[in-house]
Amino acid sequence: MSKILVTGGTGYIGSHTVIELHKAGYEVVIIDNLSNSNIKILTQLHTITGKWFDFNEIDLQDENTVKEFAAAHSDITGIIHFAASKAVGESVEQPLKYYKNNFYGLINLLTSFNRKIDFVFSSSCTVYGQPDSLPVTEAAPVKKAESPYGNTKQVAEEILAETAAVTPELNVIALRYFNPVGAHETALIGELPNGVPANLVPFITQSAIGKRGPITVYGNDYNTPDGSAIRDYIHVVDLAKAHVAAIRKLEKKETSSNYDVFNIGTGKGSSVLEIISAFENVNGEKLDYNLGPRRAGDIVQIYGDVTKSNQELGWKAELDINEMMRSAWEWEKYIKANPF
Repeated sequence: MSKILVTGGTGYIGSHTVIELHKAGYEVVIIDNLSNSNIKILTQLHTITGKWFDFNEIDLQDENTVKEFAAAHSDITGIIHFAASKAVGESVEQPLKYYKNNFYGLINLLTSFNRKIDFVFSSSCTVYGQPDSLPVTEAAPVKKAESPYGNTKQVAEEILAETAAVTPELNVIALRYFNPVGAHETALIGELPNGVPANLVPFITQSAIGKRGPITVYGNDYNTPDGSAIRDYIHVVDLAKAHVAAIRKLEKKETSSNYDVFNIGTGKGSSVLEIISAFENVNGEKLDYNLGPRRAGDIVQIYGDVTKSNQELGWKAELDINEMMRSAWEWEKYIKANPF
C-alpha cells in the first residue's frame, strides 16, 4: 500500500481527497496548519471512513520542520499539494501573504523530499487568464495573471516544470481545475470558510440559512448571455477522484515526460445567475441577491476542454450542478445543527 502525503488535508478539497485515497487503498498522511480549516474535520473523516488518519500540524513555510518531517517519513511515495492561500480578492489586497505562503510551502516540500517522489499539484484555471477562445485547452497560452493568487499558480507550475526537467526522480502532474463546489454525500464534510466566504456557493448557502445578508452578484454587464460571469463548476468529489487518478498515472509511469498538466472540470460553463437559479430550484429556497460592480481580479468567463483528462487520466466528472447545489445545502444545514 503506497503512502501519500496530503498537504492541506483538513481543508475543503484536501479532506474529500483523503476519503477517495482511502477508498482506493492508499495510506494517507495529512499536513495542515489549520489556518483555513478545522481540526474537527479529522473526527468527521473518521466517522465517514472508520479510520483515524496520521495528522501533523505543520506550517509548510517552516523549512526546518518540513525537513524533519520528510526525514521521519521516508516511506512516503507521493504528495498531493493543496496547502496554499487561495482567495482571489484577498490576494489583490495582500499580495505578499500569497507570494510568501504559496511559494515557500512548495519550495520547502521540493527541497525536503529530494528523493523519488510522485507529486500532484493543485493548480488552477486562473493560469489561462482570460482565454482567447473557449473551451480552453491545456495548449492555450498562459497569460499574465489577473491576480497575485493566479500568479502564484503560474509561477508554481514554472518551478515544478523547471525542477522536474533537471530532477528525473521527481514526477509531476499539475491539475488545472475550475470551481469546486458541493459537499460529501454524507453531509459530514464540505466547504468551511473562515469568516466571510470568498467563493460564491458557500456565500449562497450561508445567505440562504440566514448567516449572511443578501448575495452580491459581482458584475451584471459582462459580455455573457445574462451579464454575469461564467465559470466551470465541478463537484468536489469528482475533483477529489481526479487526484487519485493522477497519483495512479504517476505510479504506473504512464506519462511521456516527468511533468504534465491536465484540465479538471465538467467542460461547460454556468453563470453566477444560473447557479443561483439552480440552488433555488433544487432546494426550494428563495435567495435574496443584489447586482453589484465587477470585482478586482475576476475574468469574464472560462470553462475548460477536458478531453485530455478524460482520455489520459481515465477520469470524467459525473455529478451535475443540481447535485452540487443539493449537497452544498445539506452541508450548510448540517453545520448549523452541528457548529464547528
